[in-house]
Amino acid sequence: MRDTPGPHDPGGEYFRTDIPARLDRLPWSRFHWRIVIALGITWVLDGLEVTLAGSLAAAIAESPRLAMTPSQLGLTASAYIAGAVLGAVGFGWATDRLGRRRLFFATLVLYMLASIATGLAWDPWSFALFRFLTGAGIGGEYAAVNSAIQELIPARRRGTVDLAVNGTFWGGAALGALAALVVLNPAIIDPEIGWRTAFVVGGALAAIVLLLRRALPESPRWLMLHGRPGEAEQVMREIEAGVIAGQGGRPLPPPAYGPILLRRRGHTSLTEVAGALLRLHPRRTTLGLVLMACQAFFYNALGFTYALVLNRFYGVPAAEVGWYMLPFALGNLAGPLLLGPLFDSIGRRRMIALTYGLSGLLMALVAWAFAQGMLSAWQQTACWSVVFFFASAAASSAYLTVGESFPLEIRALAIALFFAFGTAIGGIAGPAVFGLLIEGGSRTGVALGYLLAAVLMLVGAVTAWRLGIDAEGQSLEAVTRPLSAVGTIRRAGGPPVPDPRNRA
Repeated sequence: MRDTPGPHDPGGEYFRTDIPARLDRLPWSRFHWRIVIALGITWVLDGLEVTLAGSLAAAIAESPRLAMTPSQLGLTASAYIAGAVLGAVGFGWATDRLGRRRLFFATLVLYMLASIATGLAWDPWSFALFRFLTGAGIGGEYAAVNSAIQELIPARRRGTVDLAVNGTFWGGAALGALAALVVLNPAIIDPEIGWRTAFVVGGALAAIVLLLRRALPESPRWLMLHGRPGEAEQVMREIEAGVIAGQGGRPLPPPAYGPILLRRRGHTSLTEVAGALLRLHPRRTTLGLVLMACQAFFYNALGFTYALVLNRFYGVPAAEVGWYMLPFALGNLAGPLLLGPLFDSIGRRRMIALTYGLSGLLMALVAWAFAQGMLSAWQQTACWSVVFFFASAAASSAYLTVGESFPLEIRALAIALFFAFGTAIGGIAGPAVFGLLIEGGSRTGVALGYLLAAVLMLVGAVTAWRLGIDAEGQSLEAVTRPLSAVGTIRRAGGPPVPDPRNRA
């Protein structure tokens, strides 16, 4: 084996690189704000989309050209989720092979075109098809954007930022709730035109995001792990130069740990992916699947049918649903923003178990009160807002956990696979099942659905406590050893990271 002498030597089978240490030492800067805004705004658009679909559900069902039943609406919600599942897998695979930057352009364009087409749907089948394609674009964004953010944010803030970015979904939800109040008000616009306009405008907003993303570089970590240390070094120097200029020429602090030795390798095969998931990290695979599936059922079952519950059981007119969605969305937004820093200070395992557990316990109480008819529409909304204050942080932490738990070479595909499998298990069935329960008109039936969601979150809490990993403050390479790494990798201030490939 030949070890090349220089840290950035572009030749040879092996090379050393200090890219991870240099990314983690960076002070917070305008560069990081650009990353958060240009990539994180995807979740704002996703929240806008999902909330519009929920808030406008009654108006869409009453559309003369669509005329859908609650169960059909539930199926269109499932079509959106199914599209997200397939889009995540396909685009996730491409993201690891072709790069983060290329794919977060492609996925956004698909989302933009499909969202606009949704507003032009002419029957239930075309509506379902365009919702499917919109979901495919958003699913691809989950893989490309989450992997890029985790690779570019310093380790000491990775949990805080990742939760906050995923939580901005609910900023979009709040905007969607406000938009619904306008587009469903007959005094302002014909509701048939209003709901269509909402989807068209929401898709058109993605064009602004495309412009913001033009200034973003490829992930230096992705370049490094694909045997392109020279390009990674060039991108890294440009990032550092911008950060230094932004802080008035003050030099950067020294790295907290040294370079790593990597072996040049080609694209990761599906056999290697399966080996990493099932042989090297089986406990982490179990953890990721449970967290993703539990939160997916919890969120998709309730989120996509929220407006239908208000309309069917509380008599809330479609034009007024936005007033109830707004506090619900704000509670969801506040959770990751306020609790996110605790995932970096108190720690991942404790906070994930706590947020999943509290979500489940509180939802069980709400299910009982709903079954007893004890709550008014506003009291129901207040209860849901408290429940989802914790559930929103829990759901966001599932994506953080999966991204940190597996080798960098398969990060985007791992996020995509776990999103896909978890959502297929817990997300596709949820909206359809709840749509049927609501259509049946039984409070007890809907309450049992809520109770099932609560039990699943408690299962997630126990799993996180038993299988969770303490990734706070650690470089991605120390949390999970890259497949191409050679030799010893040390945690910041801690013992060496064992190579799981050497175990019996």
